[in-house]
Amino acid sequence: MKFTKFLLLFISVTGIPNAMGQEKNERQYSKVWISDKGDGTYKNPILYADYSDPDAIRVGDDFYMTASSFNCIPGLPILHSKDLVNWKLIGYALSRQKPLEVFNKVQHGNGVWAPCIRFHNNEFYIYYPDPDYGIYQIKAKKAEGPWSEPIMVKEGKGLIDPTPLWDEDGKVYLAYAFAGSRAGIKSQLAVCTMNPEGTIANNDDVVIIDGHIDESTIEGPKFYKRNGYYYIFAPAGGVATGWQTVLRSKSVFGPYEKKKVMDQGKTAINGPHQGAWVQTQTGEDWFIHFQDQFVYGRVVHLQPMKWEKDWPVIGIDEDQNGIGEPVMVYKKPNVGKKSFPIETPPDSDEFNLPKLGLQWQWHANPQITWGFPTSMGYYSLNCIPVPKEASTLYEVPNLLLQKFPSNEFTATAKIKFNPRFDGESMGLVIMGLDYSYLCFKQQAGKLYLSQKTAKNIDKKGTETESTLIPVSNQSLYLQVKVKQGGICTFYFSENGKDFTPIGEPFTAKEGKWIGAKIGFTALRQGVINDAGNVEIDWFRVTK
Repeated sequence: MKFTKFLLLFISVTGIPNAMGQEKNERQYSKVWISDKGDGTYKNPILYADYSDPDAIRVGDDFYMTASSFNCIPGLPILHSKDLVNWKLIGYALSRQKPLEVFNKVQHGNGVWAPCIRFHNNEFYIYYPDPDYGIYQIKAKKAEGPWSEPIMVKEGKGLIDPTPLWDEDGKVYLAYAFAGSRAGIKSQLAVCTMNPEGTIANNDDVVIIDGHIDESTIEGPKFYKRNGYYYIFAPAGGVATGWQTVLRSKSVFGPYEKKKVMDQGKTAINGPHQGAWVQTQTGEDWFIHFQDQFVYGRVVHLQPMKWEKDWPVIGIDEDQNGIGEPVMVYKKPNVGKKSFPIETPPDSDEFNLPKLGLQWQWHANPQITWGFPTSMGYYSLNCIPVPKEASTLYEVPNLLLQKFPSNEFTATAKIKFNPRFDGESMGLVIMGLDYSYLCFKQQAGKLYLSQKTAKNIDKKGTETESTLIPVSNQSLYLQVKVKQGGICTFYFSENGKDFTPIGEPFTAKEGKWIGAKIGFTALRQGVINDAGNVEIDWFRVTK
């Protein structure tokens, strides 16, 4: 038994074909985007994927990051790094979103907005907002989990972007912002006190800045204390067009003075939006933030940071105007060791393990019948009935998707489609507010391929279909090539070598507060007591 487990693990890691002849070539890091240049420098973005509203901390020699996940589940990704450049996805803090009766259905753009991760009293804390319900807290002894069930800390529609601060005198505070779409007010930041456990926010809120005049849409506060000053780092001016503002005061409730500390300047990095101040073991200061790249989502950048007269300057201030500008290439942080191995979030998946890879998320709380890992070296995705209210994939919850891993890539999947009834289908999907997918279906007892596309689906756009191509083989290779600008072209093959294009080029579009995603669907028309399935042997991302 021990030898069998060792052999399976060896096959999984090395990619050597197993005894059944399956083609396996698992890689430990991405083939399409690596930030670490290998010469002591790095390039931005450090994560060319949609990790929106990143927040990060250092605990000893380890760095941890989390990010918004909205309606995608599992939610609240947890990433780990040793050097702030190489990041590994190690788990999620939220397995399901509550209320279950709400998030068992697709809730585009709702759910987990900008979270905050902290380490206090030897425990990890995450405060996250649901803009329709309020601010929650979860905690864990280890970043990998298990994480506690969410506790409602502050109830209120439109309360977002929470960040706690444990002061030296034992007092605890919470800063937060407002979502105009729910609260009816915005461009203001507030601070209140909390109980010592940080589980109850008191009703002694004080607005510390009204940004309507020159800090429009100020949001995303991050609360810190340094040299006797309370600091709140907060972006303003809009996600794709704004800048970084910092507030400081000797009193937690103010009054606060403010300073712009980073903007786009002459660079190509629009925004740059909210993030986290992190200090290395050697005393260097760094700032992690996101840049909105629309179809690619909100990708993550790392900027050098320094203090001047107790004000931070983020990026490089080449024109000496006191405001930093983002860098594209820079020396790696000094963390007390010369280098660490290259690590990236996963993208390719050989489906060898008895659990779903961490790169995959559903569009709603998953149900047990949607799909299963198997002991046969593939993932089994069942053909689930299309919801009665669904006219497009926009209302379909059982989409198995992952983030775009770079600005350009090729994704190829080896699958076997096992339809048992007419009206069953599976597809390789590019999903956003516009979507397109390579659809493999059974109709009148025969198998066909087509391209299905829908645009403006959040505005009741309808689906179109290309000419059907008859196929006789249940086992196919499905492929999509994504070029700069999100231009996607679909292909299929029966032998994995000769690929035939299908349909028309499609320009991907971002989703609701998230970037475009890629993955699979398996559906059927009508409800009976059985279902076909698709065996996903592997999914590989290459240049």
